[in-house]
Amino acid sequence: MQISASSGSLGISIVIANASFGLRFCLCNLLNGMNMSNYFWVSLSFRVASQVWGKNALLSFSQDQAVIHLDQKKSLFRQVQTAARKLDLMAIENIKLQGEEWNSELSWAFSQGFYNAKNGSNIEFSDPDDNEQQTLASRKQIVEWVRETINLGPQALSPEQLCEKALSLIKEVLPQGLSVEHKIRSGEALLSAGFEGIYQVGKGSRRPACMLELDFNPTGKADAAVDYALVGKGITFDSGGYSLKPSESMAVMKSDMGGAATLTGALALAIINGLNKRVKLYLCCAENLISGNALKLGDVITYKNGVTVEVLNSDAEGRLVLADGLIAAQEGNPAYIIDAATLTGAAKVAVGRDYNALLTMDNKFAELAEQCAEQENEMLWRLPFADFHLEQIGSSFADIANIHSGEGMAGASTAAAFLANFVKQPQSNWLHFDLSGSYQVSGNGLWATGAKGHGVRTISKLLLA
Repeated sequence: MQISASSGSLGISIVIANASFGLRFCLCNLLNGMNMSNYFWVSLSFRVASQVWGKNALLSFSQDQAVIHLDQKKSLFRQVQTAARKLDLMAIENIKLQGEEWNSELSWAFSQGFYNAKNGSNIEFSDPDDNEQQTLASRKQIVEWVRETINLGPQALSPEQLCEKALSLIKEVLPQGLSVEHKIRSGEALLSAGFEGIYQVGKGSRRPACMLELDFNPTGKADAAVDYALVGKGITFDSGGYSLKPSESMAVMKSDMGGAATLTGALALAIINGLNKRVKLYLCCAENLISGNALKLGDVITYKNGVTVEVLNSDAEGRLVLADGLIAAQEGNPAYIIDAATLTGAAKVAVGRDYNALLTMDNKFAELAEQCAEQENEMLWRLPFADFHLEQIGSSFADIANIHSGEGMAGASTAAAFLANFVKQPQSNWLHFDLSGSYQVSGNGLWATGAKGHGVRTISKLLLA
């Protein structure tokens, strides 16, 4: 049995009643696959390509098929993804993978490279194992939900729409008989609940800021311990506020909700793969715009935990909203906290867009995250974060400022130091992901322009560990 994995709306699967999530996905994919009459076939080989294709050629062609020629001395995953990217640039529409050399990881690498924001990724996997095909199809649908959501233009995705979209995905992947509790607070309701940071960042927009609080509790017991709290930055558009971004930088700021989308996708994927732990998800969503009511430099925000923050840069808004999410998350006394955000340009300077950056003071937790990334073929790099960074965000008018003061400070590390003021015990059981690798500003040899979904598998694996 072969199962197609073409991209498309989750809507087709919603109308198939009384079916498991995996079956619904597979049926959805089969329905899509019926329209795919013409395939371009792709196989793998460990033989060197003929010299006619160039020295050490990665690809060779024959009519309606291509062979990827792999070098066992190099990363097979990257070679396959690079080949897929080359084929995507050739405007090939439908791919069918063939041959015994394909396994689930290499098939996944191909699907990552053979994707673009306009056409998605129409692939039929070749793995003869039905369970592996179902796993690939489900993972593909989830990661492409993340990519498509991040790629949406800002007018198409308000803070409230992001919360509703995330909620819909989690509901869609729930096993039969399970439900989730949730609450969406928006606008003035944020103030009533004491969530000043999200409200202040979003008050410059006509579309209200909001927070989604979602409780996945497969135990069914109201008093069950919370294993993980996930806190995601959901800035659906970031103009920089009065610290206005230049046009080139602002043009890609629809992607500033990548943390919220990544964590939602990670939780959804973990649920599909049998998550049996209680996890709470907090999405901190706002538009950072300029108006007569917008946040101003010099404003002081007083948070629910009593910490006061002087705003010295309105373009350092992500940490202002995450602070509320961290406070809310700890009300449930979770064993572990993970936050994820497209937080700093400094992280991109440090690791580029190939890696996501990790900051934590918990060495064991960091090692687990690094192991998960390696197992899932994702790239993660730990940046320095120590107690002395906490001293580098001082303010003359509040407890702390929202940016570091003085020259030569590490921007990603001081951003984590800011967040540490809202974690009761920042030295343990807390990971901060700065998602440097979640969005590709321009296409390269591995990725098309736009969202990548990079990090979803790592965090999902952590939840299941």
